[in-house]
Amino acid sequence: MRFARRAVSVPVRAFMATSNSAELGALFDWDGVVIDSSRQHEESWERLAAEEKRKLPEGHFKSGFGKKNEWIIPNLLQWGEAQDEVRRLSLRKEALYRDIVLERGLEALPGVREFLVRLQEAGVPCCIGSSTHRENIATIIHVLGFEKFFAGMVTSEDVTHGKPHPDVFLRAAAKIGRQPARCVVFEDAFAGIEAARAGGMKVVGVATTHPAEALQGKADRVVHRLDELDVAALRQLVAG
Repeated sequence: MRFARRAVSVPVRAFMATSNSAELGALFDWDGVVIDSSRQHEESWERLAAEEKRKLPEGHFKSGFGKKNEWIIPNLLQWGEAQDEVRRLSLRKEALYRDIVLERGLEALPGVREFLVRLQEAGVPCCIGSSTHRENIATIIHVLGFEKFFAGMVTSEDVTHGKPHPDVFLRAAAKIGRQPARCVVFEDAFAGIEAARAGGMKVVGVATTHPAEALQGKADRVVHRLDELDVAALRQLVAG
């Protein structure tokens, strides 16, 4: 399935909150929570390595999952530390990723759309907080038709320090006008869970990248699908 390339933006929308959920905020990591494009990301690194005639260390993808390219390229891959070169490689990797997505299409993880509808109907504002590049997310939001569900996004371009630093989630909470303590973060990666904890937020671990037992004790609650949850469960979580 092929999609025509199109420049898109995600509008900031006003959410009409009910009295029961007015103080809640929902912050979503992207890959592994809303979508699973791990195969596409791994392939984009492989395409980049082939183009650049470089080697990828064994286990690089799992080790770098959830972290910014700007950390992965010099530290994990050790492909050089010059800022301009790191940026060039990072942007090319993400362009290759978008090519793969547009070539093959992509679907949301099971239960995601249903859960987002519940939050929208209850007036709970949602924001994306991700290490993924903005253009990647905007492209996929358009492909999925998810523009109406999110009040905005905070991405790798918006923060100096990536996860496990809490900046991305603190900025996302501010974008939807919620105190960190009243926000629930949905994460699949250990670095993201650590970032949410550092920001003083509750965390739901989504067992996609890691098995549920690996997330137990790190997240406040663990689910396999987001539609296992409802708004009442989120209120209970932030009140606990």
